[in-house]
This record gives sequence, structure tokens and C-alpha cells, in this order.
Amino acid sequence: MLNEKKKLNKGSLITLIIILVFLIATIVLENTINPNSLLFTVIRKAAVYSLVAVSMNLLNGFTGLFSLGQAGFMLLGAYTYAILTIPNDVRDIIYYLFQGSSFHVSTVGFFEGILGDTGVAAFISMILGVIIAIVAGGLVAALVAYLIGLPVLRLKSDYLAIATLGFAEILRAIFQWDKLGKITNGANALRGYPTFSDFNIKAENGATVLRLSSFIPLLFAGICILVIVLLINSSYGRAFKAIRDDEVAAEAMGINLAKHKMMSFCISSFFAGVGGALFAMFASTVQAKTFTSAMTYEIFLIVVIGGIGSISGSCIASFLYIACSEWWLRFLDNTQYINGTQLPLFRNGFRMVVFSVVIMVIVLFFRDGLFGDKELPDLFKKRRVKKDGE
Repeated sequence: MLNEKKKLNKGSLITLIIILVFLIATIVLENTINPNSLLFTVIRKAAVYSLVAVSMNLLNGFTGLFSLGQAGFMLLGAYTYAILTIPNDVRDIIYYLFQGSSFHVSTVGFFEGILGDTGVAAFISMILGVIIAIVAGGLVAALVAYLIGLPVLRLKSDYLAIATLGFAEILRAIFQWDKLGKITNGANALRGYPTFSDFNIKAENGATVLRLSSFIPLLFAGICILVIVLLINSSYGRAFKAIRDDEVAAEAMGINLAKHKMMSFCISSFFAGVGGALFAMFASTVQAKTFTSAMTYEIFLIVVIGGIGSISGSCIASFLYIACSEWWLRFLDNTQYINGTQLPLFRNGFRMVVFSVVIMVIVLFFRDGLFGDKELPDLFKKRRVKKDGE
């Protein structure tokens, strides 16, 4: 037993080292090669998607609740973040169609009023304001999840999925309603708030000294995923898994089904809201029409590819999915010539055809996803056991 524990700890240590190397490599690469490279776009977006995928996996994979409302919770987090961080001096410009807006609250401006708005103080104020707004986005999503969870969590399987998907679509329509324009800006985009590039450290003359715009989303997402991992390995996580495996047996063991389902739903929604805030920072603009059901399907596809019940699988699948869709297969959309002859099929849209075939192959040959229900430390543990047997 002690030997097995040592092997598991060694696998966890190797995983931690891999993560740290990846973080350091991201900082080094961003400060040595072209910062406009698609590599960094992939890293930022994949970091955001990995957090949302893990939050969805917490609900679908570890609790057994089939929900498709992630896009709606991301929308809540994104709008909350943007509304709270838009500077007061540009708010009237952004809300130009809804003059007289009475909502002038900026978390960044609040800390600037305390610490000052110049130099290091302004940078610290921005960081504090952003963190408060991100947490607020998660809390708003969790609150709304609690309210809709009261009636919705009585449903099961496909009925729950349809109900949560319908909620996300209704929410998207509400946020584009002109009656709420003084807060949400109606169908118009919100912009002007802090993004990942604002975390780059600059000199007094405005020159960038250290780029952190790709490291920051990895850091935020990594901290949130770590919290989810700790939750899954706690007594609450074991209760979630018991509900997933057999609700009747779980209830017989004294687990309050309604309480733990609601807890899982709210926690998952909280981190989806945080992911929505990070997505707003990635996209630089927030508009309700972006958070469609297609976004939820993308997240769910990532969960399936990585493995339902695997945190590591969701993270790695996020990077593979974004890299393929946004970078590696983009050449397929461009016209290609060989000896002056145009190749057939290579045109706009062909990338998605090939990408769909790749996904089908993965689903067919990896029925349980790339990782199944295993984690990275488990893979290192397996290799070690095999070596000992030899």
C-alpha cells in the first residue's frame, strides 16, 4: 500500500513538473518570438476552454447530470465582468445608444480611487479590479444556477439537458433586449475593459518590458482547475461520484441527493461564469450572440474527446481541439497549387470537413475518449508498474 502511494505521488510530481515547464516555456516563447503568432491565440483560448470543459466535466462526468447550459453561464460571467470593469470615462461612449445610463460602477476605478491612477498603483488597481470582477461573474452565474436549479434539477437525463439548453437560449435573448440596454448595451458589444494584454509589464515610455498576456489565462485557469481537483478528491467529490454511479445506493448511504446535485450544479456554473469572464478578456468584446448553443456543443465535444470523468483529458483535449480548429488545419481553407494546377477541395470550409473526420476517427477508436476516466498521474503510475513487472 505504501509502495502504491509512493508511485502515485511520483506521478503527481511528474505532472506538476510538466505543468511548471509549460508555464515557464509560455513566458519565454511570448517574449522571444512574434507575439502575434497563432500559437499564443491557441494558448489563450484553450486555457479558457479547458476551464469551462473541466467545469462541465464536474457536472456531467463526476455527478452524472447531463447539462447543456454552459454557454448561458459563460454569458453571465462575461457580461458581469465587462460591466464592472469598463472605465467610467468611456462608459458613455460605449453606451452611446442608451444615454443617461445610471450604472456607473467600475471595480478598477474603485481601487484607483484608493491607490491612485498612476504607475504601479494603477497596475495594482487594475489587477485587484479584474480579480473582483471575475469572481463576481462566477457568483452571478452560481446565483442564477441556484434559482433555475430549484425546478430544473428535478429532471433527469435528456430532459435536464433540454431544459438547461433552453435556459441558455432564453438568457441570450434577454441580454439583447433593449429594455436592459442601460446595463447590457442591448444587442451592441461591450468593450474597453481590461484584457489579457493589459497585464503586460511596460516601462515609463510605454515599451513592453515583459509580456504576460498568454501566461495570465493559464494562471487563472490553472488555479480554478486546481480548486476543482481538490473538490473532486474531497468527501463532496466522492458524494458526487456516488450519485453518478447509483442514486439509490447513494441515498441509502445517507447522501442528500438534492443538496449535492444543487452544490455540483452551482459550483460548475460558478467556474463556467469565471470562464466566461476570461473569454471576455480573450475576445476583447462581449456580445450576447457569441454565446450560442454551438459554443456549448464545442465544450461538450472537448469533454467527450478528452474523456468523461477525466480532468487531464479535458485540459489536453481543449488544447488539441483549439490548435486543430484555429491553427494546424487552417491551410486547408486556402487555395493550393501544384505545378500551376489548382488542387480540388482546398477552399474555404474544407478545414472543418477534415476536422470533423478527425473527430469521428477519435470517437470511433477511442470510445472512452483519449484518457477515459484516468488522469496524468495514473498514466505515469501505469508505466512504472509495467517496468517493475519486467
